[in-house]
Amino acid sequence: MDIISKLYGPFFDVENWKLVIESGSDWLVILSLALIECLLSVDNAIVLAAQTKALPTKKEQEKSLFYGLWGAYVFRFLIIGIGTYLINFWEIKVLGAGYLLYLALAHFYHMYHPITKKKKDKGKRLLPLFWSVVISIELMDIVFSIDSVLASLAISSNPVIVLIGGMIGILCMRGIAEIIIKLMEIIPELEVMAYALIGLIAVKLFISIPMIDIEIPAPLFAGVVLLAILVTFVVNRVRR
Repeated sequence: MDIISKLYGPFFDVENWKLVIESGSDWLVILSLALIECLLSVDNAIVLAAQTKALPTKKEQEKSLFYGLWGAYVFRFLIIGIGTYLINFWEIKVLGAGYLLYLALAHFYHMYHPITKKKKDKGKRLLPLFWSVVISIELMDIVFSIDSVLASLAISSNPVIVLIGGMIGILCMRGIAEIIIKLMEIIPELEVMAYALIGLIAVKLFISIPMIDIEIPAPLFAGVVLLAILVTFVVNRVRR
């Protein structure tokens, strides 16, 4: 109980919240963190959009993102609490990288080895498609939260400031995901690009473990993502 109180006590400190809300300098830090969150989460938004595309209707896609939004807030709260210790758990990054790489390879395998409707009907799902996608989104949030939280804690050690900045950033990121879903309907090549980026993100996450210790700066990676999107638009135009 002492450990839990030490990790999560600041979130329930009314005076701490009051100081943050009334401080203009703290709000500048919060806005900076929200901007960093959006920058770090461009790839996350693309991944979410690719995942929700598996759902047949727009209503289900939006609903899955809504559930994912609230799940992201809960996980972010939990992860910020243990954020100062996450850097020691490099195994989490390895598992996250492995999971993302599996998603990318599975997608491209099924592209070249499509499952027939008959085979799909034979395969039994443990969960309905909708909840499978929601759980997948939550797993993504956990994986992507690690880098975002550690980057935020490097700027401010106050967990309340990090939490508010993260909440604003997550909300913006979900908006980006909805825009990308609409773009995918117009430009189907974006789905291929999204899963290629998932593979790249897996590599990025893996090489950041202490034994390798190679960090790709967020602005550089965001540039790679934007370049990939631009190339995809050009490929789409050429095909048309």
